[in-house]
Amino acid sequence: MKINTLFVILFNALFFFACSSSKKIITTTPSKIIDTISRKIDTASKKIIDTTVKNIKPEIDSSKTDSFMVDLLKKYPQYFDSIFKNKKAWNVQIIYTQINRDKNNNPSFKDYYFNVDPSKYFYPASTVKLPVAVLALQKLNELNDSRISRKTTMITEAGYSGQTATYNDPQTADGRPTIESYIKRIFLVSDNEAFNRLYEFLGQKYIKDQLHEKGYADAQILHRLEISLSEDENRHTNPIQFLDSNNKVLYSQPLVFNKDVYSERNDSLGKAYMSNGNLINHPMDFSKKNRLGLEDLHHILRSVIFPDNVPAKQRFNLTKDDYEFVHQYMSEFPPESVFPSYDSAEYPDAYVKFLLYGARKESLPKHIRIFNKVGDAYGQLIDAAYIADFGRNIEFFLSATIYCNSDGVINDDNYDYDTIGLPFMKNLGQVIYNYELQRKRAFTPNLSSLKITYNKD
Repeated sequence: MKINTLFVILFNALFFFACSSSKKIITTTPSKIIDTISRKIDTASKKIIDTTVKNIKPEIDSSKTDSFMVDLLKKYPQYFDSIFKNKKAWNVQIIYTQINRDKNNNPSFKDYYFNVDPSKYFYPASTVKLPVAVLALQKLNELNDSRISRKTTMITEAGYSGQTATYNDPQTADGRPTIESYIKRIFLVSDNEAFNRLYEFLGQKYIKDQLHEKGYADAQILHRLEISLSEDENRHTNPIQFLDSNNKVLYSQPLVFNKDVYSERNDSLGKAYMSNGNLINHPMDFSKKNRLGLEDLHHILRSVIFPDNVPAKQRFNLTKDDYEFVHQYMSEFPPESVFPSYDSAEYPDAYVKFLLYGARKESLPKHIRIFNKVGDAYGQLIDAAYIADFGRNIEFFLSATIYCNSDGVINDDNYDYDTIGLPFMKNLGQVIYNYELQRKRAFTPNLSSLKITYNKD
């Protein structure tokens, strides 16, 4: 109720009381009436103000930002002025990790943050392929069957609504689908079908349980990519069979349904979205879509690059050969691969290397290798990378995400990847790389364990 309205009501009530009494002589003076009304107005005003204050929830900035990162980025206003001005709207988050080696070449890590907030949702896009690829190798090891490896033929059947089967793979040397081929495709060109097949092999519950056990309780990988299925259909994962060279069944996995209950979320993005050609004028609901925060992604990558130097519970159950395989295809350029093979015109070296290179089309220097996983969808651009220069002996981790959607409309295919996102990734990578070039170290790192001979499919 507005104050002036309240004043009128109180004044009329007192006036009516004074005028309607025929048995009492009213001796109250006009000044006393005004004092009475004033006191009542003050009391009512206080109640209104108190109620309003209680209902206002102050926006608390829970993001992590280090002064080091702010000072470093501010040295390059030509690159990052817009980032500072729009860091909230663009949901810019950065994690930079310095790696320092001791005299025995053992690494230690120092993290620096800019605007990193696990509570601020962003769609993780293809970055969810990193933990799924690694978990696929882990599950193979847990089968404890020496006849089955990542090279074994894996047949995917269709056993439920929305499912499709896979019996061959034209991107392998013999046409047989394998987990090895799917993982190659995931890291070389971020292949969605390859991810879906590994998601189906693992099952939704296995992914959930393993990530939560490793400390990533906020992660939710709930659906396949690029195909639109219901929540129920994504909870059902396909029957799987592993076959030997004579097509004898070595292992059979039935249709699996995940009945686990996930924590409730209230994640939404944008101010509007397109659906079936229609503009829906409210934010798009992402509460049933994948969730993987930047810190979790950053730490998963670290555990893959340096498994012996992270807490034991964060390690994946992989063999030395598994790690070497993952490291190769995380860092290999698409044109270097034999099976699968990729045309450099369509898949240049920097095809999935956003940090440091952005949208570059030309051939990249081979002494710098980026072990990473990118993602881009719904206007969100993400890259989590370990960058190593084997010529100059420098190394660091860098992960970043930015929302590139100026019009706020999702699903309209009108995103700012080329004008905002990729230039940001390129400039950020170059700034950190140049800083690392001049940063003093007590001991020069020996990076030989991560140096790989490519073109060896």
